Amino acid sequence: MPSSVIRFFRYAPDARELKVTFVSGRLYVYEDVPPEVAAAFREARSKGAFFNREIRDRYVYRDVTREYAG
Repeated sequence: MPSSVIRFFRYAPDARELKVTFVSGRLYVYEDVPPEVAAAFREARSKGAFFNREIRDRYVYRDVTREYAG
């Protein structure tokens, strides 16, 4: 189901990093995210609700928007 908040996300299991691109265009990397959390996020019916409940404010993150801006 498409999200009205999250445009795209990708999980890097080796680095345990979750990259989340929001519809605003902002890109954040969440660190040390367990694979089971990433899998549950992928399967969640509401990505925004899952993100707010299980990821936001639970993992260290950094804003990498400028690093990826062309």
